[in-house]
Amino acid sequence: MQAQEQKKGRGQGGGRGGTPEQRIERLEQAVGSLTADQKDKIKAIYEKAAEKMQGLSEDERRQKAMEIMQESNRQVRALLTPDQQKKFDEMMAQARGGREGGGGGRKKQDD
Repeated sequence: MQAQEQKKGRGQGGGRGGTPEQRIERLEQAVGSLTADQKDKIKAIYEKAAEKMQGLSEDERRQKAMEIMQESNRQVRALLTPDQQKKFDEMMAQARGGREGGGGGRKKQDD
């Protein structure tokens, strides 16, 4: 059942990130321990982003996914301590570095 829920989460806007819980786990691995309060607030941010994605058509999702992700990342970053923010920024820079050379370039060529 959990596997179905995880698949459902991805299909419903979880995208590459997975479920909110999985995203929080990865975030915690990158920035260090999160407080219960941080986890609760971050989970709400991720869930809201997934809901926004659910309401979009496939074409809209392609256009607005980055905008929704950037906004949720800004909100999450604001909840982190200064030390966690530095690590978060490093994590985001690594993620962008991997995507800019691949997905970003392909998208421009396809259009």
